[in-house]
Amino acid sequence: MDFDPRTPPCWTGDLPGIGGRIKSVPEDFEVEEIPAYVPSGAGDFLYLWVEKRGLGAEYFLRQVARRLELSPGEVGSAGLKDRHAVTRQMVSVPASAEPLLGQLEGDGIRLLNVSRHTNKLKPGHLHGNRFRVVIRDVAPESAGRLAPLQERLHRDGLPNFYGPQRFGRDGETGRLGLGLLRSGPAGQPRAPFLRKLALSAAQSALFNLYLARRLHNGLLRKVLPGDVMAKWPFGGMFVARDVAAEQSRFDARETVSAGPIFGRKTFPAQDEAAVREANVLRDAGLTPASFQGFGKLVQGTRRHNLVYVNDLEAHAVAEGVCCTFTLPAGTYATVLLRELMKSDATDDPEDADD
Repeated sequence: MDFDPRTPPCWTGDLPGIGGRIKSVPEDFEVEEIPAYVPSGAGDFLYLWVEKRGLGAEYFLRQVARRLELSPGEVGSAGLKDRHAVTRQMVSVPASAEPLLGQLEGDGIRLLNVSRHTNKLKPGHLHGNRFRVVIRDVAPESAGRLAPLQERLHRDGLPNFYGPQRFGRDGETGRLGLGLLRSGPAGQPRAPFLRKLALSAAQSALFNLYLARRLHNGLLRKVLPGDVMAKWPFGGMFVARDVAAEQSRFDARETVSAGPIFGRKTFPAQDEAAVREANVLRDAGLTPASFQGFGKLVQGTRRHNLVYVNDLEAHAVAEGVCCTFTLPAGTYATVLLRELMKSDATDDPEDADD
């Protein structure tokens, strides 16, 4: 597969970027979760609204477990958050840990609020994330370049590529996962966590290849015969049969096309859309049978091909440019920032915006 999933094409490639750099200090990158639901106030789990500063996602969860004298598996979270950042997110712990909450604060962790709920917090239990990002050392022409970039992204949306941090340092995790799919289950690494991470990275790499080809062919905002469509922003999936009617609904932001996260049970496309997806697998040296034998690790699903960033704002500040925006869960801030900067926003494999 002669494609680097870490550097897909820019949607605004014809517009110059503002350059610059991010994450000079953690306060330059603020992230706040938008929970999927409000804790009920009663139940066997404490929901902790926590701020962390300069802590990697896995290390942070281990610290919560250690300080509250829990096993790591007892700590629930909805998504992983950036290391070089100030982030606010919800974590859940058993209510039995309440007497130890005084041990939680310090060394990069602040406890902001405590509530209760009936279930453990699980990955994906969030609507999205709010961001405030300061870009330093921008180009002198940045003020004039921002307006057309914002206008394009407001009007046409943002390609929903996976960010480079999804694929590990130098893309190693993604390559490992693709190798596993080509060699079959017998070649799986022994560590379950690494196996899961690598296969997920491979699925993401295949999606980025699919989406990059669609963008390159001018089809990101075109409904194809047999496309799988999804109601926007939330809703079920269906196959596009009346292309003209579905194009109108797409243009009205009632629906969005959904690309493949290849796996055993991926909702199937049809007609021209199915052919394009099959070509992606073929060119990666894979077939649908490549996803058999890995159990639930490669079930397969669909991902919106683009998302809308209606609240994107950018303005000059003393340090450079300050951007604020909201993204759905699973969409990467680094992808949006790359559109604005035209440079790699991060190469840290521990960062995530899920």
